[in-house]
Amino acid sequence: MSLLHAQNISHAFDYLLFENVNFTLSPKESMAILGVSGSGKSTLLHICSTLLHPNQGEVILCDHNIYNDNDDARLKLRRYDVGIIFQSHYLFKGFFANENVELASFISDQAIDSSILERLGISDFMHYRVGDLSGGQQQRVSIARVLAKKPKIIFADEPTGNLDDKTAQEVMNVLFEYIEKENAALLLVTHNHQLAKQCTYTRHLHVDGLKEES
Repeated sequence: MSLLHAQNISHAFDYLLFENVNFTLSPKESMAILGVSGSGKSTLLHICSTLLHPNQGEVILCDHNIYNDNDDARLKLRRYDVGIIFQSHYLFKGFFANENVELASFISDQAIDSSILERLGISDFMHYRVGDLSGGQQQRVSIARVLAKKPKIIFADEPTGNLDDKTAQEVMNVLFEYIEKENAALLLVTHNHQLAKQCTYTRHLHVDGLKEES
């Protein structure tokens, strides 16, 4: 059973970004999408994660044809089954770090796994205000907030962009371990070829679709 199936996805703004994008992700699988700046990597991630209706094609996410569903159905998917890690962390800056994570846990009715906080290296500053954290610390809190929901599928847009190489690898290890343990899946947009090669699949986005890494 697949968690995500994209079929014949095409999208354009003032010009064609991509067309004929097809792929499937099953539990415990990960896919990295590489491509030049402006190729539409983030746009494709937004389409697959319920945030943007494609010009053409279908997205089957957790057994839902999401763009045939109504807004309430997509909102329910985002609340319980989908975790999205953006390049910008979008934390609530007036809150403490632990409050940001606890809010996600409360909304999704899931208990926080303290071992994930340890593995992300953020346990010691969970009681700091978000504004007092470094950019890298804030990014790791945002990842912890996503994982606190226990999502079935994670969409990650440059999740390690604010991190040094060592910390980036540690964070990716947490994500890989999570999808293995929880039978989840990961769709990753990145410019980091070394991290991309650790995924089950590595694909390059071109105007005529996804191509295998050569």
